[in-house]
Amino acid sequence: MLFSRVRGLPVLTPGAADRIGVVRALTVDAAAGRVTHVRIGRGRLRGQAVVAWEALGAVGTDMLVVRSADGPAGAPQHRDLLGARVLTECGEERGTVLDAAFDPVTARVETVLTTFGEVPPGLLLGLGDHALVIRTGHHR
Repeated sequence: MLFSRVRGLPVLTPGAADRIGVVRALTVDAAAGRVTHVRIGRGRLRGQAVVAWEALGAVGTDMLVVRSADGPAGAPQHRDLLGARVLTECGEERGTVLDAAFDPVTARVETVLTTFGEVPPGLLLGLGDHALVIRTGHHR
């Protein structure tokens, strides 16, 4: 599933299928190569909820279902993967992140699509405020 296709999907509760909001973003632990949290927009006056990936009951192409919409204490700071600048560990520019594919069951990142091509998850080192840092395999 692509990150870009998840944005904007409705987020529902199980059973009554009450709408909580819509997916605003996915939080990624780049070093671990997995999605950790879902950021849910609840509307202009209701703010945002943060839900751990493990709190999801189902992930589909047209909606997400959460078991609980209560945000976890100590949710990690969010840095958006989409649109992030890509740098190697040596500081070389490697384009910009266009999209990323992940497995909706395991939350594992399968590939990161950049303006320079695909980056496999094994090359991801970290995602910070400045850029997504990737391993090149070359050492200085």
